[in-house]
Amino acid sequence: MAVEAREPVTVLSPRSREQLLAELRRVGAECDAYWNRFPEREFLAPLGPAWSPADNVRHLLKSARPVALALRLPRFLLRLLFGRASRPSRPFEQLRADYRAALAAGAGAGPFAPRPQPAPVDPEGWRAGLMRRRARAWADLVAQAEHWSEADLEACRLPHPLLGRLTVREMLLFTLYHEVHHVGNVARRTAGA
Repeated sequence: MAVEAREPVTVLSPRSREQLLAELRRVGAECDAYWNRFPEREFLAPLGPAWSPADNVRHLLKSARPVALALRLPRFLLRLLFGRASRPSRPFEQLRADYRAALAAGAGAGPFAPRPQPAPVDPEGWRAGLMRRRARAWADLVAQAEHWSEADLEACRLPHPLLGRLTVREMLLFTLYHEVHHVGNVARRTAGA
């Protein structure tokens, strides 16, 4: 398995269902630890014109929840809605490259961007609530993924706003990379501050 370098949290390139589930658990825990390292003021503060660490967490939460929800749906319904996969899943490295190319071409978060909101009255309580929601959403994603067989990960598809229809395996690989991508963005911006 290849290692994704250049990011504070790395993704090993999972090939099997078991490796994918292990990576989902590990990356979720490491990202959670990364976000929790920020002092309160830095967690809420925008990084220049870019989102604050809190906004990044809100964005990741907004994008992971629909995946977990889709994984709850019956397989036949997903095939009816989005068709049956006609090709094998791309490996992690190719999916990462395709996502980076979409970003380089100007793609953005669109409806998955965090909405502007006023400063919380109780920053500590607000942050604790956000991080609880993030942990629950990630745990739900992993729990739902555990119910998918190797064959179903390849057979069913889900829509992605930038990458088109992905196999469920590809969507889970994307979700892994998306997490470390945002951690990496924040790490680079805070290092340059």
